[in-house]
Amino acid sequence: MTAPGRVGVIADSTLQGHLLSSAVKGQGYQVLVSTEPDALEGRWLEPDALDLWVVDLSSEDRWQHFLDDLLERAQVPILFCDGQAPARTDARYPKWERRLVTKLVSFIGKPAVEERLDVIPQRPPQIRIPQPREFQAIRPGDRPRQVWVLGASLGGPAAVKLFLDCLPANLPVAFVLAQHIDGSFLETLCGVLGRDNPIQCKIGVDGEALRHGELAIVPVEYAVRFRHDGRIQSTGETWEGPYAPSIDQVIQHVGEGFGNACGAILFSGMGNDGAIAAPRLAATGCPVWAQSADTCAVSSQPDSVRETGCVSFNGSPEQLALQLVERVRRELAQAPLPQHQ
Repeated sequence: MTAPGRVGVIADSTLQGHLLSSAVKGQGYQVLVSTEPDALEGRWLEPDALDLWVVDLSSEDRWQHFLDDLLERAQVPILFCDGQAPARTDARYPKWERRLVTKLVSFIGKPAVEERLDVIPQRPPQIRIPQPREFQAIRPGDRPRQVWVLGASLGGPAAVKLFLDCLPANLPVAFVLAQHIDGSFLETLCGVLGRDNPIQCKIGVDGEALRHGELAIVPVEYAVRFRHDGRIQSTGETWEGPYAPSIDQVIQHVGEGFGNACGAILFSGMGNDGAIAAPRLAATGCPVWAQSADTCAVSSQPDSVRETGCVSFNGSPEQLALQLVERVRRELAQAPLPQHQ
C-alpha cells in the first residue's frame, strides 16, 4: 500500500471545495481530485485510487441519492465535515482548520513527509552580525530577561540554523524551539543547530533551565510549561492537537511564564500550528514575526499566522536575526540590564 495522504474532496460549492482543498494541501496531503457531486468520475471510486474522501455538502437532502451511492461504493473512509469553512481571514478559521486536520490524522495518519537533517549545509552564514557594544557586558543569568519561541515544521531546521548562525555572542535572549519532528531525531537536531554559532543548544527536558544565549528544544513525548524562575516543567500530559510538539501550546505556555518579556517567530512549515496562540500573544503587546514566504521551503505555516493579522515583521532568516539583534540592542541602550557577577 502506498503511504497515506491521497485525498479526494467533494463539495457542492466551488468556494467550499477550494477552501477544503487548500486546507488539506497545506497540511502536506495530496488532493488528487476536487469535484462537485454530479461531476464525480467513477474511476475515483475504484480500489486503491484514494486513501480518504472529504465530503462537505450544504444541502444533504438534495444529494441524498448521491450520498447513498457513495457510501455503498466507496472503498476508503469518508470524512463528513461538520460545517462550512469560514474565510481564511476569519478569526474562526484556524480552529476550523485544526479540527479538520485532527480528523484527517485520525482517519489516515500524518502525511508522508520526512525532514532531512543530513542535507543542511555545513558552511558559514553570509551574514555574521557584529556584537553590539551593549552586549559585551552581558553575563548568563539564571533567569532569561527575554524568551523567544521559534516555531517550525517542514523546512524549519535549515531556516532556524541560518537564523542562529547569524547571531552574535552574548545575545541576552533564551530561545525555545517547537519543531515538528520525530522524537528520535532530537539529539541529531540539537547537534545540527548548535554547530557553527555561539548559541548553546540543548533538549529542554523537565527540570532544565532557560538561560541567555541558549536554545532549548522542547520534547516531543510530553508537554512542558515554563516557570517564572526559568525552569522547564513537564505538564504530565501529551501535547494537544495532531502534531507534537504543539507550537500553539508552547507559545501559550511561554507567554504565561514570562509575560511581556517574550516573542515568537514562525519559520518554514506545513499546516497552521501557531495561528491560534500567536494572535493572543500579539494582543498582549509581544512581537510576533514570520519568515517570508519566498524564503520558506514550505510557507503554509507562517502564512496561516500572517493571515490572522498579528505578524509585525516578515523577513528571511538573516533579516529576522538582524531585526532581533537591533531590537534587543535598542532595549539595552534605553534600559541596561543588571549585570550578573
